[in-house]
Amino acid sequence: MRYLVIHSIRKITNQVRLVIYMKKKIKRRKFLKNTLGTFLTLLGLGSGGYYYANRIEPSLLEISRIDMKHSLLPKSFDGIKIIQFSDTHLGFHYTDKQFEKLVNKINLLHPDMILFTGDLLDEPNKYTKIHQIVPMLQQLQAPLGKYCIFGNHDHGGYGSDIYRNMMETANFTVLLNASSQIQLHDGSSIYLIGIDDRMLGKPDLEIAQKGVPDTAFKILLSHAPDVADDALQYSIQWQLSGHSHGGQVKIPFIGALVIPPFAQKYPEGLYTLGDSEPLLLYVNRGIGTTRLPFRFMSKPEITMFTLKSD
Repeated sequence: MRYLVIHSIRKITNQVRLVIYMKKKIKRRKFLKNTLGTFLTLLGLGSGGYYYANRIEPSLLEISRIDMKHSLLPKSFDGIKIIQFSDTHLGFHYTDKQFEKLVNKINLLHPDMILFTGDLLDEPNKYTKIHQIVPMLQQLQAPLGKYCIFGNHDHGGYGSDIYRNMMETANFTVLLNASSQIQLHDGSSIYLIGIDDRMLGKPDLEIAQKGVPDTAFKILLSHAPDVADDALQYSIQWQLSGHSHGGQVKIPFIGALVIPPFAQKYPEGLYTLGDSEPLLLYVNRGIGTTRLPFRFMSKPEITMFTLKSD
């Protein structure tokens, strides 16, 4: 236990040093906030706090239920259930056994559609159990389809082809700067728009929504939440994102210790952006962890959206 505590402290300290190096020009108040947060985290992870953040909270899966309302939603879509899950980071303190339980929990919710918003494997080219994960992904059931986008870790470690092959083999539609029409038997439809990752990919909203009617109800899938500021320029009603892990480690009265680039403006939860034609953004906290094997005040999450014509 003592070795694990010392090792975790060293990793946290190195992480903070990296943040300070990358942001030399940050304001003094922000620097003090991060420094104090690190100090409190070291104290909290010293004994019982370490065990809770490392073993308990990462397993406390929360199901968030959100009504997705809009006047452009066809009435025939009322009651349709969409499950979003994100950021499993398999291979970094998240196992295939845990993923199997996650798949079972999602299926028990009986979703009509499943959306994965990126970062399946922490290091794709080093993960050795791909042959076990693909059948689990195949077991996910959704009559209106399964869709996914790229996260930064899906590109990292020469993983782009690995990720795409896994998801397509598991019957997911990979939306890489592309759209997909979701049509019901009565002819009514909505559109999913998926863009590439903002950090390591080449997102292109213009190409992604090419051919999508302006009057259609549209859901944008973007791993990076802060892309929402760009999405405001288009006629998009909802955006679903991940990437931030909700801060992963948060300190009371201070906030998240480290938030990744392109998730700093919108780190978690529901946001309303714009005035005349607002964009609703939901940022999912994700499932796994990365860099640090802890979650503190940021429980793992899957989100269930119920569509309602407003």
